[in-house]
Amino acid sequence: MTDTIRCEAGDWVEVRYVLLEPADRSASLPADTAAQPLLVWVKGFARDAASGGDEVTVDTMTGRAVTGALTDVNPGYTHTFGRPAPELTHVGRDLRARLAGYRASKAGE
Repeated sequence: MTDTIRCEAGDWVEVRYVLLEPADRSASLPADTAAQPLLVWVKGFARDAASGGDEVTVDTMTGRAVTGALTDVNPGYTHTFGRPAPELTHVGRDLRARLAGYRASKAGE
């Protein structure tokens, strides 16, 4: 059993590519940020078989063709909007209760 990443044509994968090299980045960035390339990760369906780190072209859900280094096979989504604001956690429930009360009061008219 190995941990090697490998995909076949048609697999849902993630690729990474360099959008901007450090020399092409904005001069107004902090020095430590400007010294790094700007990387992009894109998910799509692999056009060919590849191993981790190999260049592979993917077809994205929006129909773009993007080429990059294979980083993952069957990637999930890991974004988050953070913890909810306590002031907002009850809004949906409270609004539904208010709407139900309003509808009940109008039903008798």
